[in-house]
Amino acid sequence: MGASASVPERSVHQFTVKDSSGKDVNLSIYQGKVLLIVNVASKCGFTESNYTQLTELYRKYKDQEFEILAFPCNQFLYQEPGTSQEAQEFACTRFKAEYPVFQKVRVNGQNAAPLYKFLKASKPTFWGSRIKWNFTKFLVSKDGLVIDRYSTMVTPLSIEKDIKKALEEA
Repeated sequence: MGASASVPERSVHQFTVKDSSGKDVNLSIYQGKVLLIVNVASKCGFTESNYTQLTELYRKYKDQEFEILAFPCNQFLYQEPGTSQEAQEFACTRFKAEYPVFQKVRVNGQNAAPLYKFLKASKPTFWGSRIKWNFTKFLVSKDGLVIDRYSTMVTPLSIEKDIKKALEEA
């Protein structure tokens, strides 16, 4: 069964996205890895704490089949105004991010990226499926299913126990 009638895919691994330079990336390359998928922004009040903690988590768990997938998004007060490549350079230079930063996406509305339509349909909140702000995080199992969704206010380090649990599962 798919996440919803409008999203026939059953797993994150069925999607192809674009990297920051516009090349296709089939997410099936992440099969067998726990993923944390995050919509990021460089000019948000949550940028410093989230990027710092994402980098810390990545360094701690990258050798244990853990990957962070960052998707720049300019939908919230235009807080990611540059190009996709500028967003990647920002994350990699300022925060030493070693995880992939993909092409800018829309996370809400008719033109939302198909991956984000799937993520939201898989884990709607009490207030609906709409993403409310930058740095919404989706924890995804090794088989590509959404385990949980975390709001902007939930810091990356505060979900470390959930990441560990997902890594321990077969």
